[in-house]
Amino acid sequence: MKIAIDGPAGAGKSTIAKALAKKIGFIYVDTGAMYRAIGLFVMDNGLDMKNEEALRAALNQVTLDIGYADGVQQVYLNGENVTSRIRTEEAGSMASKVSAILVVREKLVELQQELGRRSDVVMDGRDIGTVVLPDAELKVYFTASSRVRAERRYRELLEKGVVDTTIDEVEADIIARDYRDMNREHSPLRQAEDAILLDSSEMGIDEVLQAMMNLVAEKNPEVLKIK
Repeated sequence: MKIAIDGPAGAGKSTIAKALAKKIGFIYVDTGAMYRAIGLFVMDNGLDMKNEEALRAALNQVTLDIGYADGVQQVYLNGENVTSRIRTEEAGSMASKVSAILVVREKLVELQQELGRRSDVVMDGRDIGTVVLPDAELKVYFTASSRVRAERRYRELLEKGVVDTTIDEVEADIIARDYRDMNREHSPLRQAEDAILLDSSEMGIDEVLQAMMNLVAEKNPEVLKIK
């Protein structure tokens, strides 16, 4: 079974996707982490994002692997564990920019679809239900107000010791990322026609997870019986 979760930055996609995958015994594929890793690669190597030919050549030399250590997903870029580096605001902003580039999307969509063919997966991102897994049995579009999403992200940053930003700056960045994601030329962020809309603005994590479990049960009750 394939479960596709889409939505804007800070909507809670990754948190719920990880929890759901663990609950039902599926593989969790964090596509956002994959784009962040590529964004990191572009930054580290000073690549010109407008030169698609050079970018394609550089991407052909990239290895990107997802593994697990003590149950926690780890991302490896050319053999280096970049899990902590890709969670910075800079990497997140760069991920939004590189995701608008066709050669980047083609490379990562190919890798993501292969994962979907091999395993039962929960995959979250911006175009999972529309492009990566259009045949997914369950598609959900997460959303929440920009302020709520900014508050969530701001709390995460404070917990990590990042104090050189304000909640207003975080919200402005989220709004800018929403605009880029929704208006990019290739695979823009949008709700798939057969996706279920889930607004988590007034919901806690446990409530959202239960709502997802209910949707899984409706689509494929055998999944929960096996678990």
